[in-house]
Amino acid sequence: MIRRRHLLGGAGLAATGLLGVGCASALPEGLEVHELSWLDVQRDRPVLARLTLPAERSGSTPRPLVVISPGIGSNRFGYSYLAGGLAQRGWACLNLEHVGSNRQVWWGNPWSLVDRLQHAAREEEALARVLDLRFALDQVLGASAWRGRVDAERVVGAGHSYGANTLMLAAGAGVRRQGQALNLREPRLKAVVLMSAPPFYGEADVPAVVGGISVPNLHITTTEDVIKIPGYLSPVEDRLTLYQHMGGARKGLLVFKGAPTASSPTAVRPGASATTHRSRRPPRRSATCGWRRHCRARPPAPPP
Repeated sequence: MIRRRHLLGGAGLAATGLLGVGCASALPEGLEVHELSWLDVQRDRPVLARLTLPAERSGSTPRPLVVISPGIGSNRFGYSYLAGGLAQRGWACLNLEHVGSNRQVWWGNPWSLVDRLQHAAREEEALARVLDLRFALDQVLGASAWRGRVDAERVVGAGHSYGANTLMLAAGAGVRRQGQALNLREPRLKAVVLMSAPPFYGEADVPAVVGGISVPNLHITTTEDVIKIPGYLSPVEDRLTLYQHMGGARKGLLVFKGAPTASSPTAVRPGASATTHRSRRPPRRSATCGWRRHCRARPPAPPP
């Protein structure tokens, strides 16, 4: 019997520009959005992202950066409400889109949907998503356009579902293949937020996998948070197990009571009833309060 093991718990040029007036008008005042598109030539893989940040003002300081990795079947637009809320609080927010597991999995023959989901959840894509994150950080933090606006020393990662798996790998999850440890740690991440984090399927020793994660981590889930992707079923207890065994001197758990599963980006929003370990704040406020301690984020300066 073959034991299934999956990582999934599951020179680029930037085309940069402000959105047109029609799209930008929906943004809160004082924010701007840039659509970014790169090609990672070494992997021959497109990397797409959306950067939301406070509008530039004279004398403003570099903003701490939140990089968000979405769940399976989502894209860089699905978490716009979160990016806007964070940007209003003084953060720059980089929403990633992973081309091997984005919204295209929902397109095509409905009878082959399960095959497309399982293909998107394969180990090769789990690894590629981490490299997407690393490549996007290289492009944004190395670009002259964002120098002085984004602080390379204050970077936090956030991920939902498959994206939480991406962030755990980037935070230093201890995964071994063919007797060798995979070195996926992204040292620029100062903390991570894991929303509806899936388990590492096929990995029996949970403490060995996540115990070595040392950056501060915040876990967000709901009492009805059940992952139902065929072949990757996971009850809410898996989220609690990850929290229990994850390393890091500072970590927190936020559980929404009675909320629907956190398998969609809009399932957990401010206003839902919450029962928590360590916190009773809505997600955006909980996240920013925790991140400020680790990144010393400053709110945007008041308009003149």
